[in-house]
Amino acid sequence: MDGGGGGGGSTSGDDGKQEKHLVLAHKLFLLSHPDVDDLSKVDLRSDVLSAVKSDDMAPLFESLAAAGVLEPDAVLLSEMRARIDEEIRKLDEKIADAEENLGESEVREAHLAKSLYFVKVGEKEKALEQLKVTEGKTVAIGQKMDLVFYTLQIGLFYMDFDLISKSIDKAKKLFEEGGDWERKNRLKVYEGLYCMATRNFKKATSLFLDSISTFTTYELFPYDTFIFYTVLTSIISLDRVSLKQKVVDAPEILAVISKVPHLSEFLNSLYNCQYKSFFVAFSGLTEQIKLDRYLQPHFRYYMREVRTVVYSQFLESYKSVTMEAMASAFGVTVDFIDQELSRFIAAGKLHCKIDKVAGVLETNRPDERNAFYQSTIKQGDFLLNRIQKLSRVIDL
Repeated sequence: MDGGGGGGGSTSGDDGKQEKHLVLAHKLFLLSHPDVDDLSKVDLRSDVLSAVKSDDMAPLFESLAAAGVLEPDAVLLSEMRARIDEEIRKLDEKIADAEENLGESEVREAHLAKSLYFVKVGEKEKALEQLKVTEGKTVAIGQKMDLVFYTLQIGLFYMDFDLISKSIDKAKKLFEEGGDWERKNRLKVYEGLYCMATRNFKKATSLFLDSISTFTTYELFPYDTFIFYTVLTSIISLDRVSLKQKVVDAPEILAVISKVPHLSEFLNSLYNCQYKSFFVAFSGLTEQIKLDRYLQPHFRYYMREVRTVVYSQFLESYKSVTMEAMASAFGVTVDFIDQELSRFIAAGKLHCKIDKVAGVLETNRPDERNAFYQSTIKQGDFLLNRIQKLSRVIDL
């Protein structure tokens, strides 16, 4: 299963292929990961070098060599730079020819070709600059949107969240002027990925679920990776009823969930309260979460949130329960449950207290109806006070 990145080439994954710069970004992420063994890193290094060579990515080669990821090679670097200079010269000639002898659309195409060449060789700033020039020569909303998708792919390759956020806002403004449903649906997946990568799991869930039946953004990741993200974000964002309706029983998810190891058990054992199986599936998934370039920075946070969901669900059924019964339900030791719950209770994540002497957990979850009743009375008092003050003013 592939993680993520982004780069250039084609704006949409119509051919069902992941964008090759995105594949490269994921490999670069794995190369820097402490949990990837040295033998795998040898293969990754060779793949990265091949990708850099095939696209003449001179700036990336230079920075990777400086960081000690690739061996420095002055000859290779100067050959790449010479090829880039030659190609830019040809592209500039085409632009000059189009401006002199051809129409507006040919001029735009020539500028776009130069933009995409900068994307291909990894010249980030020049690519963004040239995309702006191309935008100035673009009239159709759909074509303007495609330029935003190229910019988003650059942002994802470099994990430049500021660029991604501004591009998403720009795309939404363009859609106010028009734009087709296919591009709107694709933008939802880009925005969902951005939300997930910036820890806004709730919004990511909503955007991913909206895109399940219309998914065409294969340039970002394969469909099974998309389902992996959708299930992971849904589990910590949706209540039981919504989870059942939108995820557990969703035909699109059912069709591919078994392709991702442990994912089906993870989702179904949580929903069916089979906590031992849930913990086994959960530990199987941790490796995939850790080796995903979008999820890895939120690994500890995500692990904590999932455990909060599962412990809350278990305690929901009891007014009090012995620590031993809970440990046995989860297939762990009493000491482990004691430590875990103490941490979660102290952080205000779980509403219960531990009676250490009796070895019992007593739940004291807030009564929502009572809280609502109290807040209504408070608001009523506030309103009466305002009315009394107002009536005094009127009497005067």
